[in-house]
Amino acid sequence: MATIGMSTRLSRMGAASVLTAAAVAVPALLPATATHADAATASAQALRVAASKKGSPYQWGAAGPYRFDCSGLTLYSFDKAGKKLPRTTGAQYNSTTHIGASSRQAGDLVFFHAGSSVYHVGIYAGSGKIWHAPKTGTRVRLEKIWDGSVWYGRVR
Repeated sequence: MATIGMSTRLSRMGAASVLTAAAVAVPALLPATATHADAATASAQALRVAASKKGSPYQWGAAGPYRFDCSGLTLYSFDKAGKKLPRTTGAQYNSTTHIGASSRQAGDLVFFHAGSSVYHVGIYAGSGKIWHAPKTGTRVRLEKIWDGSVWYGRVR
């Protein structure tokens, strides 16, 4: 087995230090990069929180931790991820950055609408599915998006 010389070890350590410094410095130098990364992390965490509530009963007006309505589940999930959302579906839609279906990512919000009015929200889980609290008599679940009348919003 070959022995790595002291100069080789130091130079590898130096390269690792430079890479570590760059990873720390770049977000500080490019705040938009840090904000995007923070939002992506919060969305992934909110998605995990929503999934952890699988089986929780629907209750109109409830925002957790054991019962939810649709906007209560999204409010609770993002709150646990460190992001604040308004209470109602319409206000949540108005507080997000609106994106097209081709740009949607896991953790984005999916808003169901009739005309210009939104009436339901869930958290996009990928593969055309959402975590949501459907309606009275149901429980929080993962379900395929069943309607084409949806808009997408990214929590900032």
